[in-house]
Amino acid sequence: MTASIVGWAHTPFGKFDTETVESLVTRVANEALADAGVSASDVDEIVLGHFNAGFSPQDFTASLVLQADPKLRFKPATRVENACATGSAAVHQGLRAIAAGAAKIVLVVGVEQMTRTPGPEIGKNLLKASYLPEDGDTVGGFAGVFGKIASSYFQKYGDQSDALALIAAKNHKNGVANPFAQMRKDFGFDFCRAESEKNPYVAGPLKRTDCSLVSDGAAALVLADAATAKTMSKSIGFRATAHAQDFLPMSKRDILQFEGCTVAWQRALEKAGVTLSDLSFVETHDCFTVAELIEYEAMGLTPKGQGARAIKEGWTLKDGKLPVNPSGGLKAKGHPIGATGVSMHVMTAMQLAGQAPEGMQLKNAKLGGIFNMGGAAVANYVSVLEPLK
Repeated sequence: MTASIVGWAHTPFGKFDTETVESLVTRVANEALADAGVSASDVDEIVLGHFNAGFSPQDFTASLVLQADPKLRFKPATRVENACATGSAAVHQGLRAIAAGAAKIVLVVGVEQMTRTPGPEIGKNLLKASYLPEDGDTVGGFAGVFGKIASSYFQKYGDQSDALALIAAKNHKNGVANPFAQMRKDFGFDFCRAESEKNPYVAGPLKRTDCSLVSDGAAALVLADAATAKTMSKSIGFRATAHAQDFLPMSKRDILQFEGCTVAWQRALEKAGVTLSDLSFVETHDCFTVAELIEYEAMGLTPKGQGARAIKEGWTLKDGKLPVNPSGGLKAKGHPIGATGVSMHVMTAMQLAGQAPEGMQLKNAKLGGIFNMGGAAVANYVSVLEPLK
């Protein structure tokens, strides 16, 4: 690839009454530039990932990044959106600008502020990432959509409640070591498995511990072309990227296959010249635990219908053969929609640079994979990263 990550920044994810979209954006923009050792005047292009869909009354947000530094004034700035994969869409857009020769340095920011929105409105906003003629009246909002997917999976392959609880417990345990995570608590398998007052069923077989968090937060990356990256103190290269967009209506596809996820992984691994077994770890899109379960199959880790093996046999634990979500994933880290994809790239870059927080850092991480998904396996983005210095 023609570009590398040379700097990054990440706010904690959580509920922040004193923050705004603007304050989150300007904070990570300045911190990422400082981390890269790049002046705002050297930035050639800005890409902002911001889903919004009603979460923020300010819906024209690309220029908010300019508030970080007066030297960013008159730089090209564009907001991109692709549902829950908005952050990765922003990253990939920045890569295209560099590949086209239009930019040498690109500032990519992802942001969302969700927690100021009343609960019923949150559900309505998130449902905008589904096909409204079919899913617009789904009880439980987007959780209801994935509740239906989980129910269909259970019907076809048997009750997977143990596997889902193991995935939730794994990701919460991993999140304890991540200072950026919204929920740093090891709940354990028993709590995640059992229905209780604190862990009620939300939609279908999905309990509260199966669902990612409503979050505020932001993350940012500085991308540089190959020549510029060689002059930087750190450089995490893109070995490959892929983006596969699928039909929006679930009725037009087999939703239990996550075919777009499979296609994106196959394209990226082929471009990278590696296999899944060559990866040191993966950060994958666990908006709901059933999504991570199906993604095991879609990425090729297990055959169809056997995703439970990967978690039950410990393959995806931190010390397993393919650690998945060492950051805690969306489940523990949080899921501020527009920030998530950028966050996944930051977490992966930190691992590969050997700069992940103590307890979260994996040993000898050489190749990291990222899968970020928008909607129910509609927008599918994969990145394969490697350290260049």
